[in-house]
Amino acid sequence: MITMPRLALHTWTLDTTPLTDVLRIARTVGWDAIELRRIDFARAASAGRAAEVVLDEVKQSGLPVACVGVELGWMGATGDERRRLLAVFEESCRWARSLGCQTVMSPVDKGPAGDVERAIASLREVGDIARRHGARLALEFNALCEHWNTLPRVRDLVRRAAHPGVGLLVDAYHLGKSGAKPEDIDALETPEIAYVQYSDVPRDPKPGANTDRLPPGQGTVPFREIFGRILKKGYGGYMSYEAPNPAAWARDPVIVAREALDATRAQL
Repeated sequence: MITMPRLALHTWTLDTTPLTDVLRIARTVGWDAIELRRIDFARAASAGRAAEVVLDEVKQSGLPVACVGVELGWMGATGDERRRLLAVFEESCRWARSLGCQTVMSPVDKGPAGDVERAIASLREVGDIARRHGARLALEFNALCEHWNTLPRVRDLVRRAAHPGVGLLVDAYHLGKSGAKPEDIDALETPEIAYVQYSDVPRDPKPGANTDRLPPGQGTVPFREIFGRILKKGYGGYMSYEAPNPAAWARDPVIVAREALDATRAQL
């Protein structure tokens, strides 16, 4: 029996709205959870608010946290920068644990493939960190990256790392941008899917655009086929609506959040 997934609102979707208001809107509209980014904490810090204040605010909202983002770049980093990024990774894992969240996510490195063996070793190292905090890393391929821009490439990397603390982030937007087909999901084994994000791809996308994302049904992504395949595999985690778009940021965030939730449910 296929159960309805739990739906999370990604804070980037309402990027120009203060986090306090995003939490209130998500709860009022009916989203099941929230997804937090590193920048949510960085913005608070720049305003003189400690991370503990943000954590308390999220807890008081009553919304579960589906995922906490980490800073990218750790796959190929070396020296002092590597040590800094691993410390940042662990900090995000501590935040996730404090919030009762079992998933952290990271995009892949943006540049060339680099030293693949180093990337595999990095996956194992961050997998160990995540596991120490009761979490699992969801690694996201990015269709706009130079090398790690397809699901098969990143899947091969994760399979070679073979670490229980690391899985795949399947994002419908990047599937669409990369030219993937719904049936490509069939090749995945259920335990490989650590997390799911989604938004639609415009019918006439601009090359290199990343903040052109739309609600399901407004673009070219075949959501019913993609959602159906993921759910038939028994995926029981959250699906997070990540749809940064300046046109949406200029509108009433309550309406944006409500329309997106209604559009998602229509595709399910």
